[in-house]
Amino acid sequence: MSRFPTVPAVFPEAIAPPAVDGSSPLGQVGVAGTNEVAGTVASTLPAITYPTVTHAVTDAIRHQVPEAASSLLRTIIVALFVLTFLAQPMVIPSESMEHTLLVGDFLLMNRSALAPPGIWRKIMPYAGIQRGEIVTFRSPLDPKKYLVKRVIGLPGDRIRIDNGKVLINGQQLDEPYVTFEPTTDNPYLDHFPAQVYTDPRIDTGWWKQLQQNSRNGELLIPPGQYFMLGDNRNYSLDSRYWGFVARNQIIARPLVIYFSLTRPSHTDVQQASDDRLGHESDLSSQLKGFARWKRILHIVH
Repeated sequence: MSRFPTVPAVFPEAIAPPAVDGSSPLGQVGVAGTNEVAGTVASTLPAITYPTVTHAVTDAIRHQVPEAASSLLRTIIVALFVLTFLAQPMVIPSESMEHTLLVGDFLLMNRSALAPPGIWRKIMPYAGIQRGEIVTFRSPLDPKKYLVKRVIGLPGDRIRIDNGKVLINGQQLDEPYVTFEPTTDNPYLDHFPAQVYTDPRIDTGWWKQLQQNSRNGELLIPPGQYFMLGDNRNYSLDSRYWGFVARNQIIARPLVIYFSLTRPSHTDVQQASDDRLGHESDLSSQLKGFARWKRILHIVH
């Protein structure tokens, strides 16, 4: 006689619900109490019907889809408002503003500060245009193109350039931001306004207006007009070449450089190789050369 009590065997399949005919789904188990246990467990499980689950999912989708569409619509409206009236991204394509702005700089423009007068003036913080600030405006030659230059002459000013130095109303302008990259001699750049047409890049219509508005070696800026120059004076096509910029053509002021890709410039100096061995495929080297990381979030001024 065994010293251990006899324990009824209960197998996992015993907890499965019985078949329709009352037998085990895997056949007769042959253990006393198995069917009773199965029936007890099955009777305690909640009944789940597929139609109930389907209706619950359908109701959830019915409520979530309109909410998602409404949220997306609100996001689009806010984005369009910001891009239309407040801010606009832009990338610098040329070296005319070096070294203030470099080729490959991505700018965030403030459209609200310098927008033309209108109904929005009552609710937006508009400001007047100041000498020395950088602005974005439509090109006088092609309104579809946007240019970035620095405001040098204001309405009513008398301007003259002598050996690269800008004089406003007889006083030399302090310009710590100006760069003079090496180039061939160009009398038109060194002495402005000129009396002789020496540069074929000068717009012919502007040349006639230049002669009409020049008095005693100075250019008189008409009311409502502004004179723009690039910081890289020898490599900038600006008001010296295509004339004044009207107030309603000025649309924005650069705020910040939010990203800067490493891009070549025509004024870059080619450096000789130092013959150091390296791995061009090195990830850190590629990331370092991909962008100008130190210029990100740099304030434009």
